[in-house]
Amino acid sequence: MTMTVSSDVRALPVLQGRSLVEGNARGSLISSDTGLSFWGGIDPFSGEVIDRHHPLSGKIITGHILAIPSGRGSCTGSSVMLELILNGHAPAGLILAEPDEILTLGVLVAEVVFGKSFPVVCIGAEAFAALPESGTEVCMTGKQIRFGNAVPAEIPQSSQADTGPGSLAGSMKLELRDHEMLDGFHGKAAQVAMQLILRIAALQGATELIDVSQAHIDGCIYTGPASLRFAQQLVAWGGKVRVPTTLNSISVDKRKWRELGVDAGLGEPASALGDAYLNMGARVSFTCAPYLLDTKPARGDQIVWAESNAVVYANSVLGARTLKYPDYLDICIALTGRAPLTGSHCDNGRLATLHIEVQKPDTADDAFYPLLGYHTGLLAATEIPVITGLENAAPDSDDLKAFGAAFATTSAAPMFHIAGVTPEAPDAATALGGKAAKRHRVVSADDLARSWRELDSSEETAVQLISLGNPHFSLTECAKLAGLCAQRKKDPQTALVVTMGRDVNEQARAAGYISTLEAFGALIVTDTCWCMLGEPVIPQKTSTLMTNSGKYAHYAPGLVGRKVHFGSLADCVQAACSGQWPRSLPDWLSA
Repeated sequence: MTMTVSSDVRALPVLQGRSLVEGNARGSLISSDTGLSFWGGIDPFSGEVIDRHHPLSGKIITGHILAIPSGRGSCTGSSVMLELILNGHAPAGLILAEPDEILTLGVLVAEVVFGKSFPVVCIGAEAFAALPESGTEVCMTGKQIRFGNAVPAEIPQSSQADTGPGSLAGSMKLELRDHEMLDGFHGKAAQVAMQLILRIAALQGATELIDVSQAHIDGCIYTGPASLRFAQQLVAWGGKVRVPTTLNSISVDKRKWRELGVDAGLGEPASALGDAYLNMGARVSFTCAPYLLDTKPARGDQIVWAESNAVVYANSVLGARTLKYPDYLDICIALTGRAPLTGSHCDNGRLATLHIEVQKPDTADDAFYPLLGYHTGLLAATEIPVITGLENAAPDSDDLKAFGAAFATTSAAPMFHIAGVTPEAPDAATALGGKAAKRHRVVSADDLARSWRELDSSEETAVQLISLGNPHFSLTECAKLAGLCAQRKKDPQTALVVTMGRDVNEQARAAGYISTLEAFGALIVTDTCWCMLGEPVIPQKTSTLMTNSGKYAHYAPGLVGRKVHFGSLADCVQAACSGQWPRSLPDWLSA
């Protein structure tokens, strides 16, 4: 990347960065030094920042030049970006400190499939730190950015980059089948998919493609009409997956959304979106925890998974290899069976650069791991961390699932290491590749207490809903919950709803756990997850909900406009029985 940067950008307000998506635009600047997940962070139908933990909360990005260091959190950010572009609520341009594949992919899909776009430019951390304040007038022309008095009176006409087959191939080492797909011999869907793959490969600096053995699709989440248009277009073009493919949670319980009272305005298109991916050959799975299926990958398997928590678990706990793939790129790779060889597909792209030390309190309960994951993600940002101090803590698969989901919410990194626990970190030195960490942080009880207060944010004592299963419950979690609920009844004014995949639901029913939970008064929902659920599954009267998920405690205030209490699984059951939960630190943390 070449840049022209003065010691103070405001004194000489001209930058030259790397163009990720070509185009020209003009608007006033909205800037933050905190990464932003578009899914759960921006309303795709208004352009409002709805992440209530973010500095830009409440701002409208429509028509502005948005400057953020990177994205973070959900892979569905690309889908939200596409919705914003097609419905007219997108920013006029995007300035990043470093390349972000999720946000950029949403713009590329809009350009390649629908002929709409805006400029995306990466300027590097140094120049980003010197950006002028929000409200400054900005003009983006290609890879050049001008501010304030340097903004020209008129914006030049945008010149789109050549995306023909010859220009896309570039210096990539393509096999015959890649050229055949790019030239359209395997149908229009595979051709467009290969075009998008090569655009992202160029952005990543990859020079060759690899075979993948399986895919998990996150793009089946209904974010609005654009998500359905994209999938149905691929079906119309004859798209068929080339590798075994599972589907993430969709936006409704496909088998009983009518019974649950979901409005047909959501139920019908969300169900149709699921059908579109099934028509392309995907398996009926509908779970955000594909690592619980019998098809989970083995260590070293090259895969394409989207859904942030699934990506992090696959890389970190299973030792499989996948990037944090954006929605839509996931199905493109499934349609071709080919992925760019870069990042966490490679040995050196899996090494930690950040060392975090922490001690687990002796009396800590299961809320410790989602809390630590949330805090670790905030510290890591885009870096892969290795955590030490938990060598004798023996976290189980449910603990690691909860840690990874919360970590993936606040971080853009594709994985983590826990020394002595995860498979590629027998010790910190191995996880770091024998090098010294670029950064070293020690996490104190005070640090964790601050993050707890962010997650446990409601001042209200009354709780009207207990939200469990984000990510989807495992069989062992069903067993734990059934044990806590046995011979008890929930408060009639408090709902308890558990989401899980169909496979786990069948196993839990056969084991007798579901009957115990239903006797307690729980509602069991499959196919969908809390990041998609709204009323009436969330009772309209709900002002405060409680969850044991660090991920959902972060997203719920923005997604469903409710206040949140956070606690352990046992805390959640106690709150379901009493209908009450005070805001307070747990004894193991306050001590």
